[in-house]
Amino acid sequence: MAVDVLLPAPRLSWAERFRPALTTLRRLLRNRSATVGLAIVLAWMLVALLAPAIAPYSPSAQQLRMRLRPPSEQHLFGTDELGRDIFSRVLHGARISLPIALVVVIATSSVGILVGAVAGYVGGIVDEVLMRVADAVLAFPSLILAIAITAALGPGLLNAALAITLVLWPEYARLVRSQVIALREMEFVTAALAVGASPVRALFTHILPNALPLMLVKVSLDMGNAILLAASLSFVGLGAIPPTPEWGAMIAAGRHKFFEWWLATFPGLAVFSVVIGFNFLGDGLRDVLDPRLNRRAG
Repeated sequence: MAVDVLLPAPRLSWAERFRPALTTLRRLLRNRSATVGLAIVLAWMLVALLAPAIAPYSPSAQQLRMRLRPPSEQHLFGTDELGRDIFSRVLHGARISLPIALVVVIATSSVGILVGAVAGYVGGIVDEVLMRVADAVLAFPSLILAIAITAALGPGLLNAALAITLVLWPEYARLVRSQVIALREMEFVTAALAVGASPVRALFTHILPNALPLMLVKVSLDMGNAILLAASLSFVGLGAIPPTPEWGAMIAAGRHKFFEWWLATFPGLAVFSVVIGFNFLGDGLRDVLDPRLNRRAG
């Protein structure tokens, strides 16, 4: 009588485990916009890490005799109304804007993914209540609602980050909800439930990982959006508190000085470059991770 013997599954090598990630990375590097965006983002991350070492001056050091000097060899981006070196302040501004955007995106995506997953998988009255709350938040313009929340909480970077999180989470919730509704009736989810997987396990093991590529694209695009919102709140006096070298606050300080054009120009270019870098990276990720585009390219 023959006896079937269950053999252990072969152990995958490190190369086989990381092959899908390496394939995706190669596709990403072949995409021109993604490569440009990734280079810009990595450059700014490097600047944020090394700002204390590469900045020629302290961002808060005042030299009143050098106030409002135009760009020169001594001060590459000129000086502000207190004689502070704008180049040094722009470099240190990356140490504020990038971490704030990262914290906001992590918090926003976590809340939105959880709410959207529960709403889409449970359905019924739970879905109705959660989506009506999301609709109520989305009914207001993002910047206006963020200003209102920050004004109620008080100025400061922490309150600004909380306000941006409260404004942006519904977008993730609606996006994840639509993905969960589309995936929960798929055969692989039904099969997992049939062999004894719990609904929670099916949600977090089989459904959400299939929505991850779309979330990565959304996260990369929202990094730029979060930087813009944080700079906007600082511009109106509700974000960074002086003398913090934050880009939006620096632009606000130079908005009334037309002839001292360097005061707002260089911080504005910093915001523009990092936001467009994340947008290029997000567009490239969308092209690489979209299976329809990959099929068309193949």
